Amino acid sequence: MKRDVPSLTAGGALLARLRAIGVDYIFANSGTDFPPIIEGLAEAAAKSVPLPQALVMPHEGAAMGMAHGYYLATGRSQVVMAHTNVGLANCAIGAINAAVENIPVLLFSGRTPATEQGRFGARTVPIGWGQEMRDQTALVREASKWDYELRFPEQVGELADRAYAIANSTPKGPVYVALPREVLCEGYAGPDVARPLSMQPAHIAADQRLITDLAARIAKAKFPVVFAQHGAGNAEAFAALSALVNRWAIPVCQYWAVQLALPTDHDMHAGCDPAPLLEQADLVIVLDSLAPWSQQVHMVRDDAMVVHIGPDPLKARTPIRNFRSDISIVGELPDAILALQSALDAHEPRADVEARRADIASANAQARRAALTKAEAGRDGVMSAHYVAKTVSEAIAGRNAILLSERGCPMETMTLSHHQAWYQEPHAGGLGWSFPAALGMQLADRERLVVATMGDGSYMFANPVACHQIAEALELPVLVIIMNNAEWAAVRHSVTDIYPDGYAAKANQMPLTALNPSPDFVQVARASRAFAARVSNADELDEALQQALAHIADKRGLALLDVTMRN
Repeated sequence: MKRDVPSLTAGGALLARLRAIGVDYIFANSGTDFPPIIEGLAEAAAKSVPLPQALVMPHEGAAMGMAHGYYLATGRSQVVMAHTNVGLANCAIGAINAAVENIPVLLFSGRTPATEQGRFGARTVPIGWGQEMRDQTALVREASKWDYELRFPEQVGELADRAYAIANSTPKGPVYVALPREVLCEGYAGPDVARPLSMQPAHIAADQRLITDLAARIAKAKFPVVFAQHGAGNAEAFAALSALVNRWAIPVCQYWAVQLALPTDHDMHAGCDPAPLLEQADLVIVLDSLAPWSQQVHMVRDDAMVVHIGPDPLKARTPIRNFRSDISIVGELPDAILALQSALDAHEPRADVEARRADIASANAQARRAALTKAEAGRDGVMSAHYVAKTVSEAIAGRNAILLSERGCPMETMTLSHHQAWYQEPHAGGLGWSFPAALGMQLADRERLVVATMGDGSYMFANPVACHQIAEALELPVLVIIMNNAEWAAVRHSVTDIYPDGYAAKANQMPLTALNPSPDFVQVARASRAFAARVSNADELDEALQQALAHIADKRGLALLDVTMRN
């Protein structure tokens, strides 16, 4: 039966509809196009209509990062609302990150009024002309699965449903809707905004015949390997993958991973180097990986079978990506892993699998011991990233923490045990991601410890003043660790990789990489009343970490450590 809901403006009805379909938060940076949105918030509140919580975002980059992080933590799509073309332009990097990582953000922005006079909501200030574009959507179209411009007020309910359903369909990704001010100002006479979702997302299940065939190939393979970059998808699939690869003695390589697929101390955790695995592999199983190895460096055996599994195994949105795929299996990754585990129940490991397991486990354990020994050596003098990572890992052990690494703490020397333990920046490379993403994760679970580690360049890219303001305003006690080497280390490494003996590698200071003088990041954090400390040597690190964690536990405020690192 249709429920009675007070009449609303189109702006208010859109907000109410978003709440009804499961949106918890609107991350908003408002502008002159927002009067009907702001009036809609007040109107709906006055009429006791449930709405998402609207949060003030001082910068759109933070809004996109928080929506991204909130989805990773909860699996629930959220809304970002930006101000016309200029706000949308600031959302573009976050939209690119979300597109590459299949994050279903619902992105809305106002649109400059099309009318100059004679209609309620028409242009009233000069920027109404200055922000006009022939194709505003072009700013994010390539990063959007679908886009539309609202044309009539009666569309708002169905439009919200369609945006949500498309964003959350396989493969997931961001969608964009432009909202002209005049339309939002009109009254809404459509159906009940509280009805159930009218258009369900379309989920693609993996082809069972292909899964059954893959299970048979695993049972027969002499040396199968798994490459994983986007984890396993959820806790159940993470546990299933851990059990599957252990039973069948399959090493797992996490080359340039962005999520954890296997505990780092698991017997089959084979680190991040594809080369020794590809040399032996006769069956290569790629789990949702954009670039599972470097074709410039690594070679797959001609006689090997290569299988790609994921929501978009061929990565169709990437124009050039020519990794061999003898079998391509489409499906949401957690479901595919669980289906494969079930299919393997029909097989028993051969006698030689036990010997293979022992050899792989021994090699992996030896490699991990060597990495930890090397990391410990990195405490001498100016600290290495691996030493800091090991020390941070020890400090947060047993806390069920989430750690994000954006040129921050590498996986290799950390002890990570659950599917949300570790995230790296998106492969799109839109910097400034980890700080706001951590804020979004903290918003999703205020009692959980969330740690954002990043290079000094990434910290500056995050618009840190905006992020610190958000953390203080929303009481989000994130631990921020800046790995400060006063340069663009990733750029320097790229140059030395291509020109190892070039002039730049031999220069006292490589051009276009230095970030000297380094700003006083401690003062930036203290401006928003955060705990902040500078750490210049290993002897100070343990105490600083304990002080930061105590501040988070006792004061429920953000803590920042500016850690001096090796170049």
